[in-house]
Amino acid sequence: MIEHERKGIVDAITWRFSRVAMLMPAVLVVIMMYEVFMRYVLERPTVWVTEMSLWMGGWIYLTAGLYSMQQRSHIRITLLYDVVPRWLKRLFNIISVLLIVLWAIATVWGGFNEAWDALINWERFGTAWDPPIPATTQPLILVVMVIVAIQAVSNLFTDWNDDDRPQAVDEFQAEIEELKRAQGVDGMDVDGTGVNNRPEER
Repeated sequence: MIEHERKGIVDAITWRFSRVAMLMPAVLVVIMMYEVFMRYVLERPTVWVTEMSLWMGGWIYLTAGLYSMQQRSHIRITLLYDVVPRWLKRLFNIISVLLIVLWAIATVWGGFNEAWDALINWERFGTAWDPPIPATTQPLILVVMVIVAIQAVSNLFTDWNDDDRPQAVDEFQAEIEELKRAQGVDGMDVDGTGVNNRPEER
């Protein structure tokens, strides 16, 4: 996977947090396999795996959105965006960030009281296992919305002076270049002879 270059402290924090979040799908698969084994092999189904998978799935969904914003891989009409001049791209970026910030403010404004009540009352899911899914997930939604807005503003400033070259790199070509570097094939020499740049081969 080709990841976007990390720029600034906000990118660094989000990227590090995403490393932890990327482990959650693996944990989710393990507990679901455990449930299958317990249910169909031992005939002793659990009471907690279904709720735990819902709980973790919600957290994965939220953190994936944050990581997507950090990677600049959110939805964009590239057919229009890529053909306009740089000043118009900047205008599009400003409008996009303003809309994201307004959306985050509206979400926090409208959902704060409900999320606060769920947290204070430690609202539970109402099942046999009865985990505190609402008490933890509702506040997390608001926290992630705020971080997404901060990340969007950070993207605007850190990418402001980027040139007009396309950000996306063909993944297959990038992997080929990485393999060449790993094998020590650095391309053409300064004199254009194509001789490898490693001193031991000169």
